[in-house]
Amino acid sequence: MIAELKGVSKEYKVGDQRLMALQKTDLKINEGELILIIGPSGSGKTTLLSLLGCVIYPTEGDLWVDGQHVNEMNQAQLAKLRLNTIGFVFQNFNLLAPLNAEQNVLMPLQLMGMKSSIALEKTKQAMELVGMTDRRKNLPRQLSGGQQQRVAIARALVTDPKIILCDEPTASLDKDSLEVVMKELRSLADKGKAVAVVTHDPRLRQYAHRIIEVNNGIVTETTEFTH
Repeated sequence: MIAELKGVSKEYKVGDQRLMALQKTDLKINEGELILIIGPSGSGKTTLLSLLGCVIYPTEGDLWVDGQHVNEMNQAQLAKLRLNTIGFVFQNFNLLAPLNAEQNVLMPLQLMGMKSSIALEKTKQAMELVGMTDRRKNLPRQLSGGQQQRVAIARALVTDPKIILCDEPTASLDKDSLEVVMKELRSLADKGKAVAVVTHDPRLRQYAHRIIEVNNGIVTETTEFTH
C-alpha cells in the first residue's frame, strides 16, 4: 500500500458558504495497480486526486502517502514528497514550449539537483520507455497530442516515482493515441507503479485493475477486477 485515506473529507469556504468537495472517505491505493477514478464534472474527482498528490490538506481525517502522515507535514516537506514520490500527468500536457522534449523530461531531475550525466541517462531511459527517443529534440509544438502526452508520461516517470497521478490524460487524444497512452500507463502499473487516472471516459475501463466512482463528493468502489 502506497497511500491511504482514513475518514478524509475536504471542505472549501466560498464567501460565507461551505462547499463539501469530498465526503468522509476511506481508500487504499496499492502499488502495482491502475485505478480509474470516474464521475461527472464537479463530483470531487480532482479533489481526491489533489489529496493523493499532496497538493491540498484534508479538512478532516488522516492521509498517509508513502508512510508519511501528510496532515503533519509543512509545505516544504510536501513539495519534497511530491518531487520524490509522485509523478503528475495532466490533460493539457503542461510541457514547457521553449524546451524540447528531452529538456522537458530532464527538468524534474535538475530540480532535484541530480548530477547532469546521471540525469541525462535517466532521461534517455524514460524517453525509450515511452517510445519517444526519435523525437527527443522536437519542441512540443512539433509533436502530436499523443506524442506530447507520452513525453509528459516520461517526465512523470523520470524521477522513478511510486505513484503516478493522471488528470484526464486522454481527453485531448484521438482513439489511437488514447490506446497507446493507456497501454503505457497500464504497463507501468503491471511493473509495480501505483497509477491513478481521473476520467469521465468509459472507454478507459478496460485498462483498470480497480474502478472508484465519485459522485457528489461520495467515493464508492464500483468494480474490482484484473485482466
